[in-house]
Amino acid sequence: MQKKWWVYIVECADGSYYTGITTDVKRRINEHNYSFKSAKYTRSRRPVKLLRTWEFENRSDASKEECRIKKLSRKNKESLLKS
Repeated sequence: MQKKWWVYIVECADGSYYTGITTDVKRRINEHNYSFKSAKYTRSRRPVKLLRTWEFENRSDASKEECRIKKLSRKNKESLLKS
């Protein structure tokens, strides 16, 4: 069975957004909050709060969506989060 990939957006303690991909959302959020395996960006902005996830069939599609979201302005990210 093929594993699912997830794109997620978290809000950091400073109010900024971070977008990433993973195969295990719960584990990844835990890493962002408590581990040195977290992204360098989120390590200094803990705690993070999960805002939204999207499911994908493969890593390629998830990576493309992550890249697209990261290029959005904050205003556009907020619109995406509300939709």
